[in-house]
Amino acid sequence: MAAPAAVVLATLETKAEETDYLTQKLAEHGVTCRTIDISLGSSGAVLDGADKIRAMDDAVDRAIGTIDGAVADAQVVVGVGGGTGGEIALRVMRALPITFPKVLITTLPFDPRIAAADASIIFVPTLADICGLNATLREVLENAAALTAGLCTTRRQAGACVERPSVGITGLGATEGAVQGLVAALRARGQECTVFHANGYGGAAFARFAQQGAFHTIVDLTPHELTRLHIAGAHVPMPERFSAGGSLPRIVLPGALNFIGLGERSLLPDAYLDRPHYEHSGYFTHVKLTPDEMREVAGQLAAALNAASGPKTLIVPLGGFSHQDAPGGAIEDRALREVFLGEARQQLRPEIEVRVVEAHIADPAVTAAILEAMDAHASTKET
Repeated sequence: MAAPAAVVLATLETKAEETDYLTQKLAEHGVTCRTIDISLGSSGAVLDGADKIRAMDDAVDRAIGTIDGAVADAQVVVGVGGGTGGEIALRVMRALPITFPKVLITTLPFDPRIAAADASIIFVPTLADICGLNATLREVLENAAALTAGLCTTRRQAGACVERPSVGITGLGATEGAVQGLVAALRARGQECTVFHANGYGGAAFARFAQQGAFHTIVDLTPHELTRLHIAGAHVPMPERFSAGGSLPRIVLPGALNFIGLGERSLLPDAYLDRPHYEHSGYFTHVKLTPDEMREVAGQLAAALNAASGPKTLIVPLGGFSHQDAPGGAIEDRALREVFLGEARQQLRPEIEVRVVEAHIADPAVTAAILEAMDAHASTKET
C-alpha cells in the first residue's frame, strides 16, 4: 500500500520557511508531500492593481494545470498562504472535486463563506501572520500537520454521494420543524436525504451537488434565498440555485419566503425596523416581506418552475410559511400567503400542479403532501 501523500500549495517566494516546517511535520507523521509553487513570480517586485490580478490568475491557472495529476496519488491538498497566497490556494481548491479533502492554512483576511460556499474546505486560522516561524505559528502548523495526517490515513468512499443519490432538501432554522418531519418520514421509508442551509450560502453547495448528480429528487422546501437574491441580504453568486437538476422530480414549497434575513437588529435601518420583525439570534433579524416583495419572489419562483423540465409540484401551506408565520407569531400574515398563492397561480404554466394545504408548513399534513407528490412523480417516471 502506498504511503499517505499530500499535495501542498504554497507561495514559496515568501513562505518557503513555513512550508518547509509544515512538510517536515507531515513527514514525521509518515506523509509524503509534493509541493506546488503558487507564487506570483514577481521576483520580489511589488505588483498592484491589474498587474497583480493577472499574476494571481496566472498562478491559479498554472497550479490547476499541475494539480490534476498530482492529486491522483494524494489523499489531501493543503494550502499555506496569507491574503494573496490564501486566495490563490482557495481558488485552486475550488477546482477540485467538491468533497475531496482540502485544508487551507491562512491568516483568514477575508470572509471565507463566499469563496467556500460550494466547496468542502477545512480552514486553519494561523492567528499570527505567516511571516517567519515563531512559537505560535509552529504550534498552528504542527496542529495542521496532525489534522492532515489524519485525513490521509482515514479510509473514505470517494464519490459516494453520486454513487448513492439522495433526496436533496433545503432548510433553515425557521423551517426546521418541517425539515425534521420530512427527514424522519423519509428515513422511515428507507430513503436517505441531504439537507442544505438556504441562508444565502448553502444554496451554492445545493446547486453544485445537484449539478453533479447527487440527488434523485429535489424538495426545495426553503427557497428563502430568493429574498436575498432579489430583495436584500447577503448571498454568494449562485445562478444555478433554482435551475440545477432541472430534469429531476422537484417538489417546491414557499418555506421562509415570507421574510428577509438581515443582520443584527441594532445595525438595521429604521425602514426595516418599522416592519414586523423579530431577532432570530444575536446576529440575525428576520423582517417580514411587503406584498410587492412577495409578488416579486413568487414570480421568480414560478419562472424557475416553468423552466424546469422534470416533473414538478408546488405545495402551498396556507397555515404558515415559517415558524414565526403562525398564530401568535411575530410575522404571521395569512394575507401575505394569499398574495404568494395568487401570484404563483397567475405566473405558473397551467400544467404545473399547485397543491394547497390548509396547514402550517411544519404540520404532518404537509409532510404527507410532499411524500404523495414524490410517489406520484416516481410512478410517472417509471411509466
